[in-house]
Amino acid sequence: MAGTTGTYELGRFSGECAFSHQPIVARQEFVAALVDAVDEEGRPILRRLDFASANWENGSRPDGLVCFWRSIAPEPGEKRQMFVDDETLLEMVQRMEEETDPRRRAFRWILALVLLRRKMLKLDGILHEGETEYWAFRPRGSDPTSTPIRIPNPGIREEEMRELADQLGDIIRADV
Repeated sequence: MAGTTGTYELGRFSGECAFSHQPIVARQEFVAALVDAVDEEGRPILRRLDFASANWENGSRPDGLVCFWRSIAPEPGEKRQMFVDDETLLEMVQRMEEETDPRRRAFRWILALVLLRRKMLKLDGILHEGETEYWAFRPRGSDPTSTPIRIPNPGIREEEMRELADQLGDIIRADV
C-alpha cells in the first residue's frame, strides 16, 4: 500500500450519548468509541462517538466499531487532561491484531509508534516476509522469550504519518 486515504478525525467528548441522545453529566462514566464513517464528501474517516455506560453494557454498539475505551466525563471548564492512558493504547494495539482493513491497520501502526515513543513498547526487530515488512514490538518489562507483537508496516507516506501522529497526539492530550 503506497499511501492511505481518508483522515482520522478523532474528536473530543461530545457530552451526549450517541445511542440515547441524553446528556452524559460530569463525573459520569462513559464509553468512547472510534468507528469507521464517511465525511460529508464521502471520504472514509474514523469518528468518535460517546455512549452512556448503561447503554453500552446493554449492548448498544455502533456499526463499524474500531476500538473503544472507558472514561469519566469532565466537569465543565475542567483543565485539559490525558484521557487515554498508555495501557489503554497498548490494549487497543493488541485487540486490533486481526485487522485486515487498511485504514484500521494504519491506525494500529500509528498507535504502536506512539507507544514506542512513550517507551511502552520497544522495537524487537524488523522482519520481511515476501513483500511485507513487519515490525516486532515488545511491551516494556515483558518476558524477552514471549511472542512479540508483529505489526505490518502499512507504507504510510511520511507527511501522512506526521499528520496522523499529530491528530492522535491531540486526542490523547485533549479534553475527554
